[in-house]
Amino acid sequence: MSTSGTRQAAAARLDATFAALADPTRRAILAKLASGEATVMELAAPFDLSQPAISKHLKVLERAGLISRGRDAQRRPCRLEGASLAEVTEWLERYRQFWDESFARLDDVLRDLKTEGE
Repeated sequence: MSTSGTRQAAAARLDATFAALADPTRRAILAKLASGEATVMELAAPFDLSQPAISKHLKVLERAGLISRGRDAQRRPCRLEGASLAEVTEWLERYRQFWDESFARLDDVLRDLKTEGE
């Protein structure tokens, strides 16, 4: 895959991850899975949603690479997958650095203004 294709694929993954994280129900599901595997029924329990509605949320999370579903006899446990979250963290880190540098420059300006005023 070309560099441009790789960037486009990474951007598409990031878009899917942010779209999945935009919904509060899906974020709550991820929070539950952060403490360990859970079945669809266990994930559906705290919500006033049908099992098909929860399954749709799980499909969005799975397509975004945020969860995976296994097979254990009759159970289909869901588990949190960290790679997509790591990509989001890496993307956000660039902006954190920007703000840290901006605030450091602002501190310098304020310090200079204070020195001039004394």
